[in-house]
Amino acid sequence: MQVVTTQAGLGRIEGGTIALLDTAFPHVGAVLAQEHSLRGLASCAVRERVPFDETTLTAPLGRPGAVWGVGLNYVSKAARTGRGLPEQPILYLAASSGVLAPGAPVVIPQSVTEPDYEGEIAVVVGHRLYQASEAQVWPAVAGITAANDMTARDVMRATAAPALAKSYPGFTPLGASIRTPDELADRDAIRVRTRVNGELLQDDTSAGMIFPIPELLSRLSWFTALEPGDVVLTGTPAGTGQDRACFLADGDEVRVEVDGVLPLVTRVVRPA
Repeated sequence: MQVVTTQAGLGRIEGGTIALLDTAFPHVGAVLAQEHSLRGLASCAVRERVPFDETTLTAPLGRPGAVWGVGLNYVSKAARTGRGLPEQPILYLAASSGVLAPGAPVVIPQSVTEPDYEGEIAVVVGHRLYQASEAQVWPAVAGITAANDMTARDVMRATAAPALAKSYPGFTPLGASIRTPDELADRDAIRVRTRVNGELLQDDTSAGMIFPIPELLSRLSWFTALEPGDVVLTGTPAGTGQDRACFLADGDEVRVEVDGVLPLVTRVVRPA
């Protein structure tokens, strides 16, 4: 099942249209806070069917409770940067106020000189995970979606603080749809691609992760409780602007494609 949040309410994607659901839940985050799963939406009555171009998609989770990320989690990225593989995940917490709706523009602060894109697979937590084993992770996952974990590389260099470099308003575009994990063709090899102005710059699968999704969330859960509606960004493969010494400019369009979900498109605005 693939779920979206629209200005008109929650919907399922069915046959190329959005089936708006007869539910009082305003977004997926509210569903997970109460139900801990999206399964109930599969049988929810449909009140109206609308074409994609007749509705506006909004942030699927509203504002998540927590947004966790991991640095250097792809073998391809480590190879491109010439760094060794980390023995432990490099974890950080970004401000949930940075979450941006799909299709919305992100305005780059004038003080940021090196804004960068990072196409990623985002994991949405359904059931609480605390001190969980790897085997307990996928049954607790509500779904996956696409994320653009944007980073101000100049701020990262100056502060060595990922939370500061990634928490500007709009620096975490998320969506556009959420796919339940039971419908993934191969959840151990989920493909993620990023295109900037139509040019394919990132292309890898989760099979290339240093810490695969079950291991990553299990390790994280031994330090914190992952609650329903929390999001874990699982790292970015090689091909970022940092790798090419080419950063985002005014008018650039970033498109992140993750297997099984709608593409996440973000337009960059850089005030003069």
